[in-house]
Amino acid sequence: MRTLYLFLFLFLSFGAISQSNSLGDFTHAADIGKPKKAGSSSYDQASKTYTVKGAGYNIWFNRDEFQYLYNKISGDFILTGNFEFITDTGNAHRKFGWMIRESEDAGAVHITAAQHADGLVALQWRPQQGVNMRDPEDEIFFPTKKIYKTVQLERKGNMITMRIGNPGEPLQLVGSHEMKLPESVLAGIYVCSHNEDNIDEVKVTDVKIEKPKKK
Repeated sequence: MRTLYLFLFLFLSFGAISQSNSLGDFTHAADIGKPKKAGSSSYDQASKTYTVKGAGYNIWFNRDEFQYLYNKISGDFILTGNFEFITDTGNAHRKFGWMIRESEDAGAVHITAAQHADGLVALQWRPQQGVNMRDPEDEIFFPTKKIYKTVQLERKGNMITMRIGNPGEPLQLVGSHEMKLPESVLAGIYVCSHNEDNIDEVKVTDVKIEKPKKK
């Protein structure tokens, strides 16, 4: 009987550990905005690679649809990772990157570092709950239209800064935007297919979630 209890304990413990590690350094994964096709997020410990799959009509207007892999984070932080679409097909404006968001609500306030499949790079935001995002008022564009792998988003007080680059190269500044957000926010990786009937897949490696040391 003791052997049976020990076996059950080890089985349940292993299951809990496996489940807790299934998203790597992240704690939540969700489809925001109820996309027509369900997305998913997973983490491979051996290769230290995140796989994020998502559909969604867009991240724009007064509501969003996408797959989100995120943590709840307070204070200042820096998010960095190397992103890559798995296939070359799909909508030219499908996109991936980092997002800071007030909540899982489809119309939530957010600020987003976006690398589009056609090379468009932008820092874009929704300043108030449920309002339409505007072009170009709610965007900062990078002058070079190119596919970059390394995407970084930093929060320092109310200032949000996006940087872009490639592995082994210095990061380049896209821009900064001052935005009042709650002390505790959602922050993480996203992918949006920009086509509600398609699911796009992105691999993300070298993920760093850094909290600057207080001086």
